[in-house]
Amino acid sequence: MNVLTGHTCHGATGWPKLNFTTLPCHQHQPSPRQYRRRSLSTMASLSPPIMVNSCTGKMGHATAEAVVRAGLQLVPISFTGASEAVAVGNVGVSGIPVELVHPGERQSAMESVKAQYPGLVLIDFTLPSVVNDNVAFYARNKIPFVVGTTGGDREKLMQDARASNCYAVIAPQMGKQVVAFQATLELMAKEFPGAFSGYKLEVTESHQRQKADTSGTAKAVVASIAKLGAPITEDEIVKVRDASTQMESIGVPEEHLSGHAFHTYRLTSADGNVEFVFQHNVCGRSIYAEGTVDAALFLANKVQEKSEQRIFDMIDVLKAGAMR
Repeated sequence: MNVLTGHTCHGATGWPKLNFTTLPCHQHQPSPRQYRRRSLSTMASLSPPIMVNSCTGKMGHATAEAVVRAGLQLVPISFTGASEAVAVGNVGVSGIPVELVHPGERQSAMESVKAQYPGLVLIDFTLPSVVNDNVAFYARNKIPFVVGTTGGDREKLMQDARASNCYAVIAPQMGKQVVAFQATLELMAKEFPGAFSGYKLEVTESHQRQKADTSGTAKAVVASIAKLGAPITEDEIVKVRDASTQMESIGVPEEHLSGHAFHTYRLTSADGNVEFVFQHNVCGRSIYAEGTVDAALFLANKVQEKSEQRIFDMIDVLKAGAMR
């Protein structure tokens, strides 16, 4: 993943002088890094059973495979749509047969799973049309859950999650490094508003042709850059969905046309002498699947700690140092 390149006609000089004070041993406090190491150590010792809905979808299947790769227990049951459950009885995940459960049978299946798999964490990668109903269902059953599904009524989704008092990680972007990049830009915008005033912003985002909407990640990054002084409208974000353009102009490998996210944010000064390029190119779904597994481990840790905070996002996961 490329994060930042930049060039300018002028050099920079003058480094700030740093002063350090040594504290007596009895005043020494653990550093944030030490706290994060402790958190990671705790999470490494956790092995919660994880259920993934739905394993028939590309993202759900990739996440289920990541669960198995991590050496965690994959619950061999997955809730899915009515048509999928009728078409096939199960789906294979890394050699593990996973039973598909019809929507009408999910309550009885959920009760059985809760009894058989204490400490369960549930992951949802389903569809925008059903994610609200799914979250309400998880909340009623008091199951800690991670939602990576985008779309739906997000305001109601968050309201239902908070009202349930369940533990949950809810985030539209599960790629840890992409989230860190977004958060860094937002922090930059907060600390240095208007730093890029007068610059022209050009944004190109390329995704698989099935993705009709503009990338939510691109919109979030554009919002941060607007605070830095270079605003554009959502309509000015260039969406690329044509395969030949993706391969020839964007550089997307042919084997990843069906699953990729290539974003470029180009800032150019008014005189054209200075250019900054932020770029993140993702092939496949592993970055999101791995981040989702980390979110599930983070959530299991919060349940074990009996954390007062119940609803989290991927920024919380990153701040905890939850990076395997």
